[in-house]
Amino acid sequence: MVPPPRFDSVRFSTYLPDPNQPSQAEAVRVLEEFAAGLGERPAGGARRGLFGFGRSRAKAPAGPRGVYLDGGYGVGKTHLLASLWHATPADPSRKAFGTFVELTNLVGALGFQKTVETLSGHRLLCIDEFELDDPGDTVLVSTLLGRLVEAGVALAATSNTLPGKLGEGRFAAADFLREIQGLAAHFRTLRIDGEDYRHRGLPEAPPPFTDEQVTRAAYATEGASLDDFPQLLAHLARVHPSRYGALTEGVTAVCLTDVQPVPDQSTALRLVVLADRLYDREVPVLASGLPFDRLFGEEMLKGGYRKKYFRAISRLTALARDAQRLVDTHA
Repeated sequence: MVPPPRFDSVRFSTYLPDPNQPSQAEAVRVLEEFAAGLGERPAGGARRGLFGFGRSRAKAPAGPRGVYLDGGYGVGKTHLLASLWHATPADPSRKAFGTFVELTNLVGALGFQKTVETLSGHRLLCIDEFELDDPGDTVLVSTLLGRLVEAGVALAATSNTLPGKLGEGRFAAADFLREIQGLAAHFRTLRIDGEDYRHRGLPEAPPPFTDEQVTRAAYATEGASLDDFPQLLAHLARVHPSRYGALTEGVTAVCLTDVQPVPDQSTALRLVVLADRLYDREVPVLASGLPFDRLFGEEMLKGGYRKKYFRAISRLTALARDAQRLVDTHA
């Protein structure tokens, strides 16, 4: 549970705040202070830190025990979260970084109590892409984070949704209001405004290529995959999303033919996870068919998962721009 390859070398110093968005520079300042307060506990058990993180376990401080980075897609939230992980002065074995899905998968693999025991000795738990898509996850994560806070673990998370609004539009959030409010109580929210840095000042993404161009580039690129898009979507339905990272291991480029609109929400959510894993690993995506901004129908882009879909479009577009060199090289 460490930052993925794309964010292995990022630091606060490599984050470039938009001068027109003061909330970005403010987020860096707050997070640098937050990291400085999370050093190793001195002997004797007395510990002090930002927001009272350092006090003894017997007297857990009231109020937020973590920071929550809220903002639109592409404002650098994951960059800042990974920078916080790197800047925290603790042994790497005592801080963890993972997506929300990876955290719930960890509970599934180890069991709830073993997960609590495993993470309780950590100084920091970073959770990227925090989302609550069903009531079961709400209760599970609320209970888990509550136990970790009691054990003195500091929390940091990113999301496109304010803590108190998690789950809204996706399930009967009102029925689980207590759990959602309990989650929100663990965090101090930092709002990060701005436009999508992945496309700031850059030309439009290249239009889709032809099947022949994609196929030729795939065969000419060592380690590239070549898939028919509908067949890939069918295959993803047979692989648990927790394995999508492993699915992409060793792949140097993803080449797709016949990209079409995603047919349903379940398929769309699986594609979002794959897009995240490809983006984490900096794998370029070369495609024919429809452009990526037409993957998700209008109803999907207005529904409860719309922010996930917009994030996927943004990331796939960036990866498509990276992939243009494959065609230029092998033209």
